[in-house]
Amino acid sequence: MDKYGYRFSFGPWNIHEGADPFGPPVRPTWDFEVKLSVYKELGFDAVQFHDDDAVPDLNDLSPAQIGQQARAVRQKLADQGLVAEFVAPRLWEHPKTIDGAYTSNNPQERSYAIDRSKKAADIARELGTDLMVLWLAREGTYMREAKDAGRAAHQLLEAINTLLEYDPDLRIAIEPKPNEPMDLAYIPTMGHALALGFQTQDPGRVGVLMESAHSILAGLDPVDEISFAMAFGKLWGVHLNDQNGLKFDQDRSFGSVDLRRAFNQVRVLDENRYWEVGMVGLDVKAVRTQPNELATKHLRNSLHMFLKLLQLARSLDREAVDELIVARDYEELDWLILSHLMG
Repeated sequence: MDKYGYRFSFGPWNIHEGADPFGPPVRPTWDFEVKLSVYKELGFDAVQFHDDDAVPDLNDLSPAQIGQQARAVRQKLADQGLVAEFVAPRLWEHPKTIDGAYTSNNPQERSYAIDRSKKAADIARELGTDLMVLWLAREGTYMREAKDAGRAAHQLLEAINTLLEYDPDLRIAIEPKPNEPMDLAYIPTMGHALALGFQTQDPGRVGVLMESAHSILAGLDPVDEISFAMAFGKLWGVHLNDQNGLKFDQDRSFGSVDLRRAFNQVRVLDENRYWEVGMVGLDVKAVRTQPNELATKHLRNSLHMFLKLLQLARSLDREAVDELIVARDYEELDWLILSHLMG
């Protein structure tokens, strides 16, 4: 399979038990080693990690034990011909992060979040990646009066600066999301994430990760979010998926809801030579009705959809497009794109 220089990744959580906000799991859990064994089979090159995907129960381990376990996982990756794309500290499930992690009203809980993030940076180093993704899941509030959003912005800035000081080789990609699990998130869009990054002590080491569904949930087009970040050289990761309206985060297969929106995401990434910058991450989950033995087709479908849309993006008649733009005949341009997508 020709991947045109692109590399692809997904996380272990994307082989999923089928739980959703309204129901429990319906499929058995796959062992981590079994998940690793299907990466290459499906055409993927790299693994996305939360810290405890690599080192379970890391809160109960010494630094030496964390390092030992992380090195063992790196060997497992190498045995499968895989690498780690990034490590993300899981800052939204522990009881100490109920009221936020870096922005908790409790200073001991903020300290826990920083320590946990430092451990994630150590794990990333052991896994051979310099990239940390910060999904600021519980950095927000259910009640506006419960927190000071301005103070929270400075707490987020302080946390990122602390991590940049802790590991001088670390790069941080902020992944924004407007809601869920928090009702009112502090970093809802790419613009917020970029603004925060530019205020850090080393902006050259802070970028962003765009997830399609998160942009859609903010009422924005992922294409514009990608373009905005790439205009400043700050798009260091993507989580491509799809989303059927302003519902909960569905993580639908890429291109399964809005094919034209997916096409334009691929087109903009390719026009900006994204393959030279980062990997194509897919954050997709099988629908709840999918039988266990067929619960990786969403990953196959999403990767193949990207490659099919890439072929369409590269075969688009750019001369005809440019002529229609000059003529300001956007209706004809609309038809040209639709005809191209329909074949």
